[in-house]
Amino acid sequence: MVSHAHSGTTSSALTRLNVNAARRLGIPPAGYAHLLGLAPEHLHDDLCRTPTLTSIRIAELMTVHAPWTGVAGALAQHAGIGSLGVWDYLITSAATPLEGIRDAAACFAAVADVGTDSLAISEDGDQITISHVNDADLAYEAACAVNAGSLAVYHLRLCEAAQRPLVPLRVALAAEAPRRHGDLTELYGTRSIDFEAPVSSITFLAADLTAASPRAQPGLSAVLRRHAEQMLAASIPLHDWLDLFRTALACVHDETAPTLPAVARRMAVSTRTLQRRLDEHGTTWSSEVEAVRRDRITRLLHETDLSVEAIAARSGYADARALRRAVQRWYGTTPAALRRTGRPRSGAGAP
Repeated sequence: MVSHAHSGTTSSALTRLNVNAARRLGIPPAGYAHLLGLAPEHLHDDLCRTPTLTSIRIAELMTVHAPWTGVAGALAQHAGIGSLGVWDYLITSAATPLEGIRDAAACFAAVADVGTDSLAISEDGDQITISHVNDADLAYEAACAVNAGSLAVYHLRLCEAAQRPLVPLRVALAAEAPRRHGDLTELYGTRSIDFEAPVSSITFLAADLTAASPRAQPGLSAVLRRHAEQMLAASIPLHDWLDLFRTALACVHDETAPTLPAVARRMAVSTRTLQRRLDEHGTTWSSEVEAVRRDRITRLLHETDLSVEAIAARSGYADARALRRAVQRWYGTTPAALRRTGRPRSGAGAP
């Protein structure tokens, strides 16, 4: 489900969860608001994928200001149903909680960076264990918080699916025992918590997770899995400054003919700074505008029945003849032929 382009990013929903937890803990926004992907137009756009490093930095800031047990609790408190988008409902809409968490594991890339985090499920007789492993280059306290908070979110979703409290048989945390852990007992609903485990995990009776979910809706799970895949395919990974620029350019292009000052205003920089950054990234304003136009025109040819004249008008070309010349330059063919034959081969005609 995941592609190389999404590696190193997480969903904006997961980033919002981290930001909300940081606010709850009183972390000054000045410490993280400048991070890549935290501009409102990116943080609140569910199609944007935030750099994993942004969430790592927020987690580390939280554990500077609060114990990792408190950070895990703050993450769980802001993880209400729906906070992580369609991924939440994969768990709560399946026939059983077990089937739901399996769907969530299969679609884990929709919410997390599967290059650093993994969700695993194992069955052993009458017990089912759900594990979370984080391999990111995190400070120790932050890693403890992420693993403990993730287990808490899984517990919350499974309880929601079962429509009743589920008491774990035990919780194992890959962390040293804190001096006090009453907040962890409250978080998981059990005193059976082991520390210094090789992997953080939460174990339930199999009977609790294989019982029918009261809110299960036949056929809905397949629809949600497909939607999760489509959302991931359509998402915009923000790996670096150039990704941010291209997102801003695409937004301005959708509203009107893009201009350098308009994009510079959207990114809160001067036009001179914008041109310098483009040069640093080995590209130019004109080539970037050309690429956006090419992608937009290709999409309109394949996804609509608009005439070439209408597409030219929507794309900022003087007339259909100018658009035909552009398509010939990009793909070596005509708009009509491109529409008939489908998408061009990857890289064909790319500037």
